[in-house]
Amino acid sequence: MSLRHGLGSLVLSAGILAAQAPAPNGAVQASPPPEPASYTVEAGSKVLLNLINSISTKHTLAGDRVYLETAFPILVNGRIVIPVGSYVSGAVTQVKKPGRVKGLGELHIRFDSLTLPNGVSRDFRARIGGMDGAAAGHLDRTEGRVVSDTNKGGDARNIAETTVVGTSVGAIAGNAAGSAAMGIGIGSGAGAAAGLIGVLATRGPDAVLAKGATVEMVLDRNLTFSESELNFGSYRAPQPAIIPAAPDAGSKGGPAPLRRIPL
Repeated sequence: MSLRHGLGSLVLSAGILAAQAPAPNGAVQASPPPEPASYTVEAGSKVLLNLINSISTKHTLAGDRVYLETAFPILVNGRIVIPVGSYVSGAVTQVKKPGRVKGLGELHIRFDSLTLPNGVSRDFRARIGGMDGAAAGHLDRTEGRVVSDTNKGGDARNIAETTVVGTSVGAIAGNAAGSAAMGIGIGSGAGAAAGLIGVLATRGPDAVLAKGATVEMVLDRNLTFSESELNFGSYRAPQPAIIPAAPDAGSKGGPAPLRRIPL
């Protein structure tokens, strides 16, 4: 047993020495290649977008597509991962028109894909996390929906205006009939009724996201890109158009005065 054990130890030691021995001819064994770098935009990140097409509770239907582009670059470890001008698309999942008596308009929007300028794309599900003050409505952040504003002030003003007009007309008619007080009462009642009918026949304000509006997209999952997927070549971020100011007409560089052409 001791001889067999000794032979086994000898064979094991020889194997270890062979594994540690340098390669023949002085060649150095190649180390495994390093793993390619990757960059992850984490879930919960906010991406600023500009709307390319307008949507509203008046004209938009559930299922209509929404098209946007990124307005600010997203960086990971100093590397631009989502440059300005990347495209984002989504869909309107639900539309609720504003009611005539009560009920606000609602737009439910979901973002579902991102395409970088070089064509690399990712699918996801994301929601609106913010929007600028130019939108007609306000944002319900808990559900990511755009809700129209109320029009209580406008309704009250409409009824008040028609009441005043009715009162004036009633006073004139009452004076002609010899009873101004009765005419005023009838006129004011008729005016208020007319204003109320107008309110009931008109829907409330629509929720609107106009073209060029700025919204904030909140990612619901990680988006990971490899170094090779972030090769944008000679891509340059789109620059805002700069319109030069027109020089004063009295300056030397101003436009030539218009000449009247005789007819």
